[in-house]
Amino acid sequence: MPSGPVTIGESYALCKEFNKRHGTTYYWSTKVLPPDKRPHVHALYGFCRYADDIVDDLGPVPTAEREAALASFGERFFRDLQAGASTDPVLMAVVDTVQKFSLDPQCFRRFLRSMTMDLTVASYDTWADLLDYMDGSAAVIGEMMLPILEPADAAAFGHARDLGNAFQLTNFLRDINEDLDRGRMYVPQEDLRRFGVDLTARTCTSQFIELMKFEIDRCRALYASADLGIAMLPARSARCIRAARTLYSRILERIESQNYDVFARRASVPTWQKAIVVGRLVVPFGG
Repeated sequence: MPSGPVTIGESYALCKEFNKRHGTTYYWSTKVLPPDKRPHVHALYGFCRYADDIVDDLGPVPTAEREAALASFGERFFRDLQAGASTDPVLMAVVDTVQKFSLDPQCFRRFLRSMTMDLTVASYDTWADLLDYMDGSAAVIGEMMLPILEPADAAAFGHARDLGNAFQLTNFLRDINEDLDRGRMYVPQEDLRRFGVDLTARTCTSQFIELMKFEIDRCRALYASADLGIAMLPARSARCIRAARTLYSRILERIESQNYDVFARRASVPTWQKAIVVGRLVVPFGG
């Protein structure tokens, strides 16, 4: 993070670097967008990453301190948003994006609420409970993106939320092992009970495989809804989101190809595959 003042261009560049380093699927997908829209998607990613780092990447810092740091971050953002400008290296670009696309500040409040939940909530009993968390951690990202993507039909709203949830659920299934290390479980407890699975055993049993099949089917239903919304976007925006959707859904295919054993290794899509998918979509537009 820069220690001194930055320009608006440098702030957007920093957000882009965050995206490139940590959110490779999103980063590759943005290459399909018109160049004037890419920085704003990077800015939204930068905001989310900034908050996520406070929650997850501070090492052995007490929960109360992380909660205070997250609250301070939110207060600074909304103060800067009200002022119409920021000197923060990341928030400068975020505030600029919010203003240019008239993004709803409540979306950011909902996101920060879910990030705060990560500090104290270790599991979710029902799918409805998990959806409440995902409203702020995933569905709301789809809402933030829509004004930048400029759909032709307002009905795209619900489908954008479903795509955000599909991305998040894909991550949850891929990261079961890593989330256990953080003391969290994002698979609903009611599903674990239904299939007789103890996640903490970290064993790919036949019951665990049936659980994963169930969750993957649920995830693919969300992707199917999202596809209806993608069809409502302008061609170039649709190609960007379709690229992200294709790459993320391949994570599910990777999980299946390793017989659902997410404990043995992390399912991921190789960079060369991401480049091929994006390259095929970029070529018709000339880069």
